Amino acid sequence: MTIRQILITVSVIVFGTILTRSLPFFIFPDSKESPDYIKYLGQVLPYAIIGMLVVYCLKNVNLLNFPFGIPEGIALIYVVLVHHRRHNLLLSIGGGTILYMVMVQFLFPV
Repeated sequence: MTIRQILITVSVIVFGTILTRSLPFFIFPDSKESPDYIKYLGQVLPYAIIGMLVVYCLKNVNLLNFPFGIPEGIALIYVVLVHHRRHNLLLSIGGGTILYMVMVQFLFPV
């Protein structure tokens, strides 16, 4: 890509990011009550997205071949237990990611 193409691409990405981040504040200002369906989506979407991410992370786990999903299972149990006990997303998700990466790099190398 030329410098001009790179600048155009970055400009479009920046504009799109600013637009998508600021548009909700213009559509739903603090001075007006949010519609009921927006409140509903705010309540249910976080759980749906977490469920979708769990399915996405585990979709390629092969239970019939080594390492039989052991690192994924251990990391998943770690995340659930730590989050249940500490209620800290950084500690549970970050720690689970680090635990998983250590296991696949050193304990269960393929």
